[in-house]
Amino acid sequence: MADHVHILGICGTFMGGLALLARDSGYRVSGSDANVYPPMSTQLIESGIAVTDGYDANQLQPTPDCVVVGNALSRGNAAIESMLNRHLHYTSGPEWLGQHILKDRWVLAVAGTHGKTSTASMLAWILEQAGLAPGFLIGGVPVNFGLSARLGEGRYFVVEADEYDSAFFDKRSKFVHYRPDTLVINNLEYDHADIFADLAEIETQFHHLIRCIPGDGAIIRGEGDAIDRVLARGVWSAVSTVAAASETTTAGWSWRSGPAPENVFTITTPDGQAYPLRWPLIGAHNAANATAAVAAAAQVGVDPADAVNALASFAGIKRRLELLGAPHNIAVFDDFAHHPTAIAATLSAMRAEQSSGKLIALVEPRSNTMRLGQYRAELGAAAQEADHVIWFEPPGLDWNLSAALDAYEHQEVMSDIDALLNRALALAHPGDKIVVMSNGGFQGLHTRLIATLEDKVYA
Repeated sequence: MADHVHILGICGTFMGGLALLARDSGYRVSGSDANVYPPMSTQLIESGIAVTDGYDANQLQPTPDCVVVGNALSRGNAAIESMLNRHLHYTSGPEWLGQHILKDRWVLAVAGTHGKTSTASMLAWILEQAGLAPGFLIGGVPVNFGLSARLGEGRYFVVEADEYDSAFFDKRSKFVHYRPDTLVINNLEYDHADIFADLAEIETQFHHLIRCIPGDGAIIRGEGDAIDRVLARGVWSAVSTVAAASETTTAGWSWRSGPAPENVFTITTPDGQAYPLRWPLIGAHNAANATAAVAAAAQVGVDPADAVNALASFAGIKRRLELLGAPHNIAVFDDFAHHPTAIAATLSAMRAEQSSGKLIALVEPRSNTMRLGQYRAELGAAAQEADHVIWFEPPGLDWNLSAALDAYEHQEVMSDIDALLNRALALAHPGDKIVVMSNGGFQGLHTRLIATLEDKVYA
């Protein structure tokens, strides 16, 4: 009988993908979680992987061969305490991935504060269209594939490389377990305020990652002082830069928008070859992500012309500005943005293509960094491209969200999800766009909003 792997925290985007890889590698997989929500819960059910609700100790009977522990779990959890008391074999998700899936593959890792999911998805699609049949593990569900993870048949494996810690017993960043051959660093800002005291601590983890890249590997980097500082601490691999084209842009990979519309841009290679791309996505941030993906694919032999052609059919990622529906011509989008930089990038892209109607944003500051108030002074400015913003104030916030937004006339705060829904319905009219922004389930607001709009009567 195949080895039995039990995954604690199986419904997280990373761990859910890991479950699929383990199953497809021949392991018998089970898992448990709490507070699950789509798309990962749906993906697991459709894949035939049983999920136990909660973390009671009985789920570790009969004893699994290995317990893979998600980084959301800590001491005091009943399953964790049973695992430790019984001296069961356990490991972190990133370490299991590195040892059992990645060790014999050419790993293309995508890191950075923003754009990891999008860039990794684009890169996997480029390699797929090039006939390389890559494996991948991505923190979202690329529409072209319909899954967040697969083993693949070829040599190459694309992984979204998160800097968050690995487990309660391993506080190293996840990505140090991956040992990539090709590394993309899109950008680098302060985030994960619950585990990193400052940006310098994050830079140290990125330095550790770069120490693992072979001399014949490659680094594709975005712009920014933080990345400069990381590389200044030591780099042993070839480095290429991705930047927006300008008069001061030096040799490297660049992109230039236009002339119009927003979703047309040109990617230029280091040797000056230019490739125009028209695709379904919008925004300068996605142009930068696409250029990094093309540059990474070039490192494993994919012609940039073929890579750009592949991106023309890239259909996006679930929960990354995903159109959920448009009842009564009111378009409702789901977006994962939860950091001021990401919120601003999404709203700016939507504003650039909107010729009529209002842009309404419903935002849940759910991440640990946002809940700790690290970016409270930047929130209002990040959302100012929207015509109206409703911020949801989660319970237990120990700082004043309303006070942080006092200077912004069209931004308001609500702490009741029903009141927020009703306010959004009152604001919305045919021709408007509503974007729901959260890295969690937002108490089912997305589906409730669509259903209520469908039933509403407009004169």
